[in-house]
Amino acid sequence: SFHYLVLGIIFQINHVLFATSITIDRIFTTKYLDVWSAYGWIDNAAVLMSSLIGAVLLAIIVEKSKKCLDFSVTLFLIHIVTCTIYGGFPSTWDWWIIHVMGMISMVVLGEYLCSKKELSDIPLLQL
Repeated sequence: SFHYLVLGIIFQINHVLFATSITIDRIFTTKYLDVWSAYGWIDNAAVLMSSLIGAVLLAIIVEKSKKCLDFSVTLFLIHIVTCTIYGGFPSTWDWWIIHVMGMISMVVLGEYLCSKKELSDIPLLQL
C-alpha cells in the first residue's frame, strides 16, 4: 500500500534528521507514539504527515469525493487489523488519538481536493 510506503519514507527521513531508530515497530506498535513527549511527536508527526500525503494520493488515484471516506476508513481498519496481528490490539489513547486525527484529516482534505478536481473546468479542444 502507498500508505506504508510513504510512512516508511517519512521514518527514514526522521532517522536522518533526528537519529531515531529504524524499526517496523514504529509503524505497527503503540510504544513510540506519545502525545506528552517531544520525542513522541516525531512519530506522531510522521503518522499525521502520511495522512496528509494520503489525502493527496486520494485526489490523484480515487478522484471521487464520495469515495474518500470509504477508502480512508478502509485503510484505517486494515491498519488496525495489521497492528493487532503484529503487536496486539492498540490499547493506548495516544495511538487512537493520533490515528483518528490522521484519518479525519485524510478524509476532509481528500474530499476537498477531490471536489476541487471534480469541479474544475473540462478543457475543450480549440480548433
